[in-house]
Parts: sequence; C-alpha cells; structure tokens
Amino acid sequence: MPGVCRLFQTAVFAKVPAVTLGFWIIEIAATTLGDTGGDTVTMTMNLGYLVGTAIFFSILIVTVALQIAPKKFHPYLYWATIVASTTCGTTLADFADRSLGIGCPGGSLLPLACVLASLAVWYWSEWAAFILTRPLGATVGDFFDKPMAQGGLNFSRPRASLSAVFITACLLLLPQRPGTHPGDRLNGPPIAFVTSV
Repeated sequence: MPGVCRLFQTAVFAKVPAVTLGFWIIEIAATTLGDTGGDTVTMTMNLGYLVGTAIFFSILIVTVALQIAPKKFHPYLYWATIVASTTCGTTLADFADRSLGIGCPGGSLLPLACVLASLAVWYWSEWAAFILTRPLGATVGDFFDKPMAQGGLNFSRPRASLSAVFITACLLLLPQRPGTHPGDRLNGPPIAFVTSV
C-alpha cells in the first residue's frame, strides 16, 4: 500500500554481560569456584582427575547448549556456563600439572606467559584476557584451600567452594546487562530504515 511506512530495525542479540567492574569481580569469583569445586570432586571426594573431568565436561556441554539456545542474555545461565568451564578447566589443568609432573611452577609460568602476551595484544583481542582469567581464579582457589605451611588459608575445599554464594550475591547486587558485539562499536547504534510500500 502506497504511503504506508514500515520501520525495520536491526537488532543484535547480546548473550554476554557488559564488561564492567562487576563482570570482573564475578569472573574471578567464578574461576575461584572452578578451582575449589574441581578439587572438591577430584581430591576431597577422591574421584580422581579423569572422573572429575568427565563430570565437569558433561556439565559444560549441557550449559553451553543451554547458553546458545536463548535469543537474549540470561545472567544466571551465562555464569553457570562460566563456572562449568572453570571446573572442567581445573580438572584438566590439575591432570597436566600433577599427572604429567610439571608441578605448580610449570603450571603457573605457562598461564602467566599467556596472560602477559594477551595484555600485549589487548587492542586486537579483548576477550583473550577474559579466557586467561582462569589461571588467576585457580591460583586464588589454591590460596584458599592450601595449608598455611604452603602459604594458603587452610579452608577446606568444600568451604572454599562457598564462593558460589559470593557469585550469587554479586549477581543480585551488581547490575548485569547484556554487552554489545565488538563490531557494533564500529557501526554505531542500530539503524532504522523507513520504506514506503
């Protein structure tokens, strides 16, 4: 019909949170929970690294599938997926560390080198640093549950895993909103098109 205008607007469905201070606080807490939760299953419950990795890899597959399915941002689902990735990563890292015999120094120097490299290329790859917060959270987790003689706080692994309560509190107290796709910064806000039919 001539003279009838239709408005078409492009929309970007962001399913990750905006990178804010709250994001980084929850990210580090999630990686800490990944370390203590992974250690609880593999060492305290004595299920071993292979079984622990299988459990957390299965949970990771389910949460990733659930994260991909929706068309909008769901903070609890997003962070559940992150925690699943950190617990799976912890059990895999512990397997490499302890079963392959490179120990904590070797297991720490490798991620440190990767973090430094990612900071050097931050301009080109903003989310590389996000991925490499895993070793930072794992180190914090080890600090909580290692004996005082080894420089830790000597919390039990299950007690140290109560950082899940901290994450939930952060989600309730720190506003979470969807982020934008990096390409959107170049293109500006969504464009409205008006056409006559």
